[in-house]
Amino acid sequence: MIHKQALINRFISYVTIDTESDPESDTTPSTEKQWNLANKLVEELKSIGMSDVSIDENAYVMATLPSNIEKDVPVIGFVSHFDTSPDFTGANVKPQIIENYNGEDIVLNEKENTILSPSYFEDLLQYKGQTLITTDGTTLLGADDKAGICEIVSAMEYLLQHPEIKHGKIRTCFTPDEEIGRGAHKFDVAKFGADWAYTMDGSQIGELEYENFNAAKAVVTIQGKIVHPGYAKGKMINSLYIATDFINSLPRLETPEHTEGREGFFHLTDINGEVDKTVLEYIIRDHDKEKFEARKEIFQKLAKELNEQLEKELIEVKITNQYSNMREKIEPVMHIVDIAEEAIKQAGITPIIKPIRGGTDGSQLSFMGLPCPNIFAGGHNFHGRYEYVPVESMQKAVEVIVNIAKLQAEKL
Repeated sequence: MIHKQALINRFISYVTIDTESDPESDTTPSTEKQWNLANKLVEELKSIGMSDVSIDENAYVMATLPSNIEKDVPVIGFVSHFDTSPDFTGANVKPQIIENYNGEDIVLNEKENTILSPSYFEDLLQYKGQTLITTDGTTLLGADDKAGICEIVSAMEYLLQHPEIKHGKIRTCFTPDEEIGRGAHKFDVAKFGADWAYTMDGSQIGELEYENFNAAKAVVTIQGKIVHPGYAKGKMINSLYIATDFINSLPRLETPEHTEGREGFFHLTDINGEVDKTVLEYIIRDHDKEKFEARKEIFQKLAKELNEQLEKELIEVKITNQYSNMREKIEPVMHIVDIAEEAIKQAGITPIIKPIRGGTDGSQLSFMGLPCPNIFAGGHNFHGRYEYVPVESMQKAVEVIVNIAKLQAEKL
């Protein structure tokens, strides 16, 4: 399999390029700097020998590994995104390499006393004796999802260098703006031309996911009335108090910090208010479609009840659907999950099949006609200073991609 140092070098060459996306921008990609890595990937794909390498006006990078077998088999694809989250800075990333990790605290930044500790991040203990790549404590790392890109490019390079490994046609695509929910918005599924694909965008080694949240955004607008507080009796309506009533009327334990697995939640993400007007922003999540619809209905019923109590129409709720659970699109073609599961087992890994507590490009792509389960890329603690990735997990992800390519030719 691919040499560890080559994988490290490729990964570091990606993460040291700042590709942070911007939710306030209306361009694609949302930041000009994403082009820097996109263009680098075009040249790298050409240099390793990929065919049909292209980049479109929105920075979607596609390439082909031609089939080396005579029989007709379905075309499969692999997808990863090159932007990083705006939740934490991705500028001036300075990766640190921890060889033969000893299971103890890792000092990320001595000056700022930033410690990556297994006493808090217990997953670290899985990787004793392995090579970890961490941040220097001042930025995120960018393993989400530059680890995925690194693994796909490395797997394609390995297959090109080993033509004795038989496989059908494979397509790859690297996308902008996944972190702000737009990674699939301008994905040309017809041009990609795959029967199905896999996003290499999961976390811990072994993860395989084919279901995610149903998701919506709710904006609750509460109108008040401001008058001089000294003469306010019977006249002032303080929207902040009404907002508090709305917040406290929702189930307190159905929030992200109290839920796990397939449990849904309401999440208050923003409050902007004064006496005259308050706006609450929520996200609503649930894996179960019926429960998801019921959660949205709770918002409307609560607004109606409070308006009736106030005897005024002061509360307005606007709900916008964001994405849906890809499970309904994957279940009719479950053989694509079975192939990935077998590929993971062949790499000597126990598959961890679980629902995604979030969204994925694979969800949108599945509803666009490209069924797309999600496979681990190996990183942990995404979107912050404690992010890290074990190099051995990345090596295993490369092996899984190669195994899927083999299974495509052998089984279909």
